[in-house]
Amino acid sequence: MITAQGLIKLGFIPEVDFSLQNDKDGRGAYVKEWNTNTPQPSEADIMTADTQAQAEYDSLQYQRDRATAYPSLTEQADMAYWDRQNGTTTLDDAITAVKSAYPKT
Repeated sequence: MITAQGLIKLGFIPEVDFSLQNDKDGRGAYVKEWNTNTPQPSEADIMTADTQAQAEYDSLQYQRDRATAYPSLTEQADMAYWDRQNGTTTLDDAITAVKSAYPKT
């Protein structure tokens, strides 16, 4: 299947190098316009690149999960201030808890 993600992984730029179209006829997307002098890759090459791009994206899920789980920057600054004042480790504890909940895989 031809996907924009696969073409992007191969180094092409949407709306500059190519445009895709899907006529909703069950055949999926196809290259409507190819605007570069570089030869158009085969569907197999595009599918392989799409699979690789998806695997890379999936492997970084822990980063996206952590980003939403960390305390806000305001909360982190407040924790850091009070940790310095009181000799506590609430900021370090909060960050460690998030990293433990969403480990690198």
